[in-house]
Amino acid sequence: MLNTKVIECIPMNLYLSAKFLVLLQVTSHNEFIKTNREDIRLYLKREDLIHPYISGNKYRKLKYNIKEALTQNCESLLTFGGAYSNHIAAVAYAGSINGLKTIGVIRGDELAAEIPNNPTLTFAQQHGMQFKFLSRSSYRNKMSNTFLEELNNQFNNFYLIPEGGTNALAVKGCEEILTDNDSQFDFICCSVGTGGTLSGLINASKSHQRILGFPALNGDFLNNDIRKFVSTSNWKILNEYNFGGYAKINHELVNFINGFKREHDILLDPIYTSKMMFGVLDLINNNYFSKGARILAIHTGGIQGVDGMNLKLKRKNWPLILKQ
Repeated sequence: MLNTKVIECIPMNLYLSAKFLVLLQVTSHNEFIKTNREDIRLYLKREDLIHPYISGNKYRKLKYNIKEALTQNCESLLTFGGAYSNHIAAVAYAGSINGLKTIGVIRGDELAAEIPNNPTLTFAQQHGMQFKFLSRSSYRNKMSNTFLEELNNQFNNFYLIPEGGTNALAVKGCEEILTDNDSQFDFICCSVGTGGTLSGLINASKSHQRILGFPALNGDFLNNDIRKFVSTSNWKILNEYNFGGYAKINHELVNFINGFKREHDILLDPIYTSKMMFGVLDLINNNYFSKGARILAIHTGGIQGVDGMNLKLKRKNWPLILKQ
């Protein structure tokens, strides 16, 4: 029988402590999700609740990177992201509570004049992040030696965190998502962006478990990226549920997000977790999982991105994602 005991999240007032992020070991609870099949048990790990501003996998990815930045006596964190990046928002807040300046290299130089109309960039700026905007063509070369040298000359003494936050220390943090109690599950399901979270789950999984990744974007490169961090083969990437690519959405996905909120009172972000949950439930309905399967899906957070997506939906005169 599955252990459904809820483990309490850390009280929010504790997050106000300076440098608390790098010291805290957090645990999220698993919430039962009723499906059309009584013979399958599906649970959602509520990583979205572990912190009000650095939610889900962003907390996990940043934990050891910030510890390393402080160890190296760096003055600032520098990272990369797009207009509504969860990562940009999380780095800005994490830096602010750990006494580190933050620099965001942002894709799209047209966004420089749109900060007041962009909830993610506004939040990041309010928490002290300095921006450097690049054209989309220049952004593609952001990791070139020439550009990195330019950044070093301009900002000096920064700790560099890759776009999306994935590196070896991020994977280490994501290995802490699964607990001993989670060994009772047969399948672990998670959305995939840069592959760091899935890599951590793979490394922390047991030999009897199968890890399923649901990419939020097009591309076959993820398999190779993940293999850089893992040594086992108990995982698979399922590319059928990306809805056309990164940040792509349609009426079907909006209706799914709103229907899931009404039925389970859980808000899913439109970029990552919603696509994963759509895929998991579709696989259940199409008998992908055998009778008696125990499935744990990971809610990786990203709720801050809903406001930005709703701005895009409003411009298209589409239905909005319901937050309440």
